[in-house]
Amino acid sequence: MARLDLFREMESLRREIDSAFGNFGVGRLLSPAFLPGVSTGDYPRINLSEDKGNFYLEAMAPGIKPQEVNLNVMQNTVSLSGERKEERGTERSWHRRERGAVKFMRTLELPTAIDNAKADAEYCNGMLLITLPKAESAKAKTIEVRPR
Repeated sequence: MARLDLFREMESLRREIDSAFGNFGVGRLLSPAFLPGVSTGDYPRINLSEDKGNFYLEAMAPGIKPQEVNLNVMQNTVSLSGERKEERGTERSWHRRERGAVKFMRTLELPTAIDNAKADAEYCNGMLLITLPKAESAKAKTIEVRPR
Protein backbone atom coordinates (compact mmCIF):
# COMPACT_ATOMS: atom_id res chain seq x y z
CA MET A 1 0.00 0.00 0.00
CA ALA A 2 1.43 3.38 -0.98
CA ARG A 3 1.96 5.91 1.81
CA LEU A 4 0.54 9.37 1.21
CA ASP A 5 3.07 12.12 1.92
CA LEU A 6 0.97 15.26 2.23
CA PHE A 7 3.92 17.67 2.13
CA ARG A 8 5.37 16.04 -0.99
CA GLU A 9 1.98 16.14 -2.71
CA MET A 10 1.45 19.81 -1.80
CA GLU A 11 4.93 20.73 -3.06
CA SER A 12 4.35 18.78 -6.27
CA LEU A 13 1.04 20.59 -6.84
CA ARG A 14 2.68 23.97 -6.17
CA ARG A 15 5.41 23.20 -8.71
CA GLU A 16 2.84 22.20 -11.34
CA ILE A 17 0.88 25.42 -10.79
CA ASP A 18 4.10 27.49 -10.88
CA SER A 19 5.15 25.89 -14.16
CA ALA A 20 1.67 26.39 -15.65
CA PHE A 21 1.72 30.12 -14.88
CA GLY A 22 5.46 30.60 -15.49
CA ASN A 23 4.93 31.23 -19.20
CA PHE A 24 2.46 34.08 -18.77
CA GLY A 25 5.07 36.76 -18.07
CA VAL A 26 4.26 37.29 -14.42
CA GLY A 27 7.26 35.25 -13.22
CA ARG A 28 8.31 36.15 -9.69
CA LEU A 29 5.00 37.83 -8.88
CA LEU A 30 3.55 34.37 -8.33
CA SER A 31 6.37 33.14 -6.09
CA PRO A 32 5.43 32.44 -2.47
CA ALA A 33 7.45 35.46 -1.29
CA PHE A 34 4.89 37.77 -2.93
CA LEU A 35 1.77 35.87 -1.94
CA PRO A 36 0.07 36.14 1.47
CA GLY A 37 0.02 33.21 3.84
CA VAL A 38 2.55 30.45 4.34
CA SER A 39 5.73 30.38 2.30
CA THR A 40 6.52 26.82 1.22
CA GLY A 41 9.25 27.39 -1.29
CA ASP A 42 12.30 29.57 -0.87
CA TYR A 43 12.26 30.72 2.74
CA PRO A 44 14.34 30.17 4.67
CA ARG A 45 17.24 29.66 2.26
CA ILE A 46 19.04 26.44 3.17
CA ASN A 47 22.25 24.54 2.59
CA LEU A 48 22.34 20.78 3.11
CA SER A 49 25.59 18.84 3.29
CA GLU A 50 26.78 15.53 4.69
CA ASP A 51 29.82 13.60 5.79
CA LYS A 52 30.16 9.92 6.76
CA GLY A 53 28.14 10.26 9.96
CA ASN A 54 25.87 13.31 9.69
CA PHE A 55 23.74 15.59 7.57
CA TYR A 56 24.17 19.31 8.22
CA LEU A 57 21.30 21.67 7.52
CA GLU A 58 21.94 25.42 7.65
CA ALA A 59 18.93 27.70 7.36
CA MET A 60 19.27 31.47 6.98
CA ALA A 61 16.53 32.85 9.24
CA PRO A 62 17.32 36.38 10.43
CA GLY A 63 14.85 38.08 12.76
CA ILE A 64 13.25 34.84 13.92
CA LYS A 65 13.34 33.95 17.60
CA PRO A 66 14.63 30.41 18.21
CA GLN A 67 11.59 29.56 20.36
CA GLU A 68 9.33 30.36 17.37
CA VAL A 69 10.94 27.72 15.14
CA ASN A 70 9.41 24.25 14.96
CA LEU A 71 11.75 21.47 13.88
CA ASN A 72 10.36 17.97 13.33
CA VAL A 73 12.47 14.96 12.39
CA MET A 74 10.98 11.62 11.40
CA GLN A 75 12.86 8.79 9.66
CA ASN A 76 14.42 10.60 6.68
CA THR A 77 12.21 13.70 6.65
CA VAL A 78 12.96 17.06 8.26
CA SER A 79 10.25 19.72 8.57
CA LEU A 80 11.10 23.28 9.52
CA SER A 81 8.37 25.82 10.21
CA GLY A 82 7.93 29.05 12.07
CA GLU A 83 7.06 32.69 11.86
CA ARG A 84 8.88 36.01 11.76
CA LYS A 85 6.41 38.31 13.46
CA GLU A 86 5.77 41.90 12.58
CA GLU A 87 7.35 44.56 14.74
CA ARG A 88 4.69 46.17 16.91
CA GLY A 89 4.52 49.23 19.10
CA THR A 90 6.47 51.61 16.92
CA GLU A 91 5.05 54.61 15.12
CA ARG A 92 6.71 54.29 11.72
CA SER A 93 5.99 55.21 8.17
CA TRP A 94 7.57 52.60 5.91
CA HIS A 95 9.35 53.81 2.78
CA ARG A 96 10.57 50.38 1.74
CA ARG A 97 9.83 47.04 3.34
CA GLU A 98 11.47 43.96 1.88
CA ARG A 99 11.69 41.92 5.08
CA GLY A 100 8.20 41.76 6.49
CA ALA A 101 6.41 39.23 8.63
CA VAL A 102 6.37 35.73 7.20
CA LYS A 103 5.14 32.27 8.11
CA PHE A 104 7.15 29.49 6.57
CA MET A 105 7.33 25.73 6.18
CA ARG A 106 10.08 23.72 4.51
CA THR A 107 10.14 19.94 4.32
CA LEU A 108 13.18 18.04 3.11
CA GLU A 109 13.50 14.38 2.39
CA LEU A 110 16.99 13.08 3.09
CA PRO A 111 18.52 10.18 1.12
CA THR A 112 18.86 7.98 4.23
CA ALA A 113 17.27 7.54 7.64
CA ILE A 114 18.54 9.61 10.54
CA ASP A 115 18.83 8.99 14.27
CA ASN A 116 16.29 11.58 15.45
CA ALA A 117 17.15 10.99 19.12
CA LYS A 118 20.60 12.49 18.50
CA ALA A 119 19.51 15.40 16.28
CA ASP A 120 20.73 18.79 17.49
CA ALA A 121 19.87 22.39 16.56
CA GLU A 122 21.23 25.80 17.51
CA TYR A 123 20.56 29.35 16.41
CA CYS A 124 23.44 31.79 16.03
CA ASN A 125 23.55 35.20 14.29
CA GLY A 126 20.47 34.56 12.18
CA MET A 127 21.54 31.06 11.14
CA LEU A 128 19.77 27.90 12.25
CA LEU A 129 22.37 25.12 12.38
CA ILE A 130 20.99 21.58 12.51
CA THR A 131 23.06 18.40 12.87
CA LEU A 132 21.25 15.20 11.88
CA PRO A 133 23.21 12.00 12.66
CA LYS A 134 22.67 9.18 10.19
CA ALA A 135 21.03 6.04 11.57
CA GLU A 136 23.45 3.14 12.12
CA SER A 137 21.57 1.10 9.53
CA ALA A 138 22.17 3.87 6.95
CA LYS A 139 25.92 4.17 7.50
CA ALA A 140 28.27 2.44 5.06
CA LYS A 141 29.95 -0.64 6.45
CA THR A 142 33.11 -2.30 5.21
CA ILE A 143 32.70 -6.04 4.89
CA GLU A 144 35.75 -8.23 4.69
CA VAL A 145 35.68 -10.77 1.88
CA ARG A 146 37.21 -14.12 2.91
CA PRO A 147 38.58 -16.65 0.47
CA ARG A 148 36.86 -20.00 0.36
